[in-house]
Amino acid sequence: MNEILRDRLWRKLEALPEEKAYMVLDYLEFLESKYADRPAGAPPFQKVAETLEDTLRAGRVPVNIIRGTMDAVGKAGKLLEKVAAAGKAAVAEASKPKVEEPPPAP
Repeated sequence: MNEILRDRLWRKLEALPEEKAYMVLDYLEFLESKYADRPAGAPPFQKVAETLEDTLRAGRVPVNIIRGTMDAVGKAGKLLEKVAAAGKAAVAEASKPKVEEPPPAP
């Protein structure tokens, strides 16, 4: 997708109330199921968050409750990303070969 089209779609989407934005999402998912060469992938935590959001929507939970829940889930996701990055950095640091220091000269 070219940048101009992406920006145009984003502007239109941002102008809609959240309830209507969910209608757009439903339509996009329908189009994806019919015409996409490959499904749009998402990281594992994102998939969990989307499933939770879909479940809340199916249960007819009010949009303001969904928004608050998803904001909290988004913050939790960012925290998990930071923890994962710190873990990777720790593993990388621990995997570095130790440099032998020469003994001090007498």
